[in-house]
Amino acid sequence: MPPETVVLRPGARGEAVKLLQKRLHQGGYYYGKINGVYDEQTKFGVWAFQKHRHLRPQGQVGPEVWKAFDRPVRAKPLVPRGEPDRVEINLLYQLLVVYRHRRPVLVSHVSTGAKVRYCKDGRCGNAITPVGDFHVTSRAPGWTTGRLGSMYDSLYFVGGIAMHGSSKVPLRPASHGCVRVPLATSERLFDIVKIGEPVYVREK
Repeated sequence: MPPETVVLRPGARGEAVKLLQKRLHQGGYYYGKINGVYDEQTKFGVWAFQKHRHLRPQGQVGPEVWKAFDRPVRAKPLVPRGEPDRVEINLLYQLLVVYRHRRPVLVSHVSTGAKVRYCKDGRCGNAITPVGDFHVTSRAPGWTTGRLGSMYDSLYFVGGIAMHGSSKVPLRPASHGCVRVPLATSERLFDIVKIGEPVYVREK
């Protein structure tokens, strides 16, 4: 059966799912296992692809998605005159893109600051991911636990705000200000992004 006629949903298994995972991985959208199981990490890769191609992010993969794979579209960068090697974070689309030599090499669905006031353990703050031009200032490999929760492979770029792996990366902005990244993708992100790398955060 041609792939474009196959409809996949989370929980699906088989060769069509494996093909989907391979296509997503080739485009830099997915870094989980190529195992033919449509699991949560696969869903996050599908969301990243759909957002990057200006499709509505959803778990279902149908003709619209399969056809989009065959029509490569070069999405416009947030910062056209940014450094050739950089990270861009789009707060509107909840999307992170890593560029190398001005070409996107990693694209991830993310969840950023929820834009609400919060209080925890007697301390309060605003759950905001700041907009601006930053640089990665420090890195923390593996799991670390702070006052606001656990973080994996953290890349700090302004104060206590970091890009980091998380087990909870919903479609909506839900963090205290950090940029949550799916766990499988966060490992690859940590591998390629080093201290000093430019990080551009925009809300558009």
